[in-house]
Amino acid sequence: MEGRGTEGRSSPAQLGNPPSLPGPGAVGYTLPPARFFNEDILFCIDVGPETMVEMKVAAGPNGRPFTRLESIKQAILLFINAKLTINPDHRFAFAALTKTFSWLRKEFSSEVDSATAALQGISVDSSSSHADLTQLLRVAAHEAKKSRAQSRIFRVILLYCRSSVSPQYKLPTTQKLFTLDVVYLHDKPGPDNCPQKVYDTLVEALEHLLSHPQQRCVQDDFDVPKTLTKRSPPAESAPVDENAIVSIQ
Repeated sequence: MEGRGTEGRSSPAQLGNPPSLPGPGAVGYTLPPARFFNEDILFCIDVGPETMVEMKVAAGPNGRPFTRLESIKQAILLFINAKLTINPDHRFAFAALTKTFSWLRKEFSSEVDSATAALQGISVDSSSSHADLTQLLRVAAHEAKKSRAQSRIFRVILLYCRSSVSPQYKLPTTQKLFTLDVVYLHDKPGPDNCPQKVYDTLVEALEHLLSHPQQRCVQDDFDVPKTLTKRSPPAESAPVDENAIVSIQ
């Protein structure tokens, strides 16, 4: 068919303005090619009673607000799909945080259907009065050794929802084998809530287990930690959201 050949086509240099060349004495910059590292990612989801708090900014098809747990499930599935689009060799496993750590699905898998099934099996523990991360960190250190033997990065993503319960933890005595990210969903500060104290405790743990440098932005450009009580109000008047979301990386 006429017009399908290469003759007569414009080369990239002919389209638009020609690329600018470095000036006299300037050194050209090239970005070296790099492959995507395979990751084993363990999601640990807080299933304490505060995960059932409704998110006023997010509503389902029937108009009922999503709970924090429902929002977490949706966010995880979006994250997994995005990660597998970038690299289909990433793998995922799931755990729950009640008073301590417990597995939801121990086998790491790249199957989205398997992740969906694991998330659907989550149940809330209304009796969780405290949270101990020690077993989570020990398990992560153990599993990370297996991942490192396969030249894979091991990463823990903790989703924490308690506004008045600071997590307890003892760091593993082994060398740093894995990295930790936390997403913290909490209520506003009040007589029964101390999200700033909880936030500070999480930051202490993160200082020892920051995420892998290739997974983080330049830290000089990342202004954390912030004091939650000193955040400036938005310029435009809007309904106040009682369910703030803070991402710690």
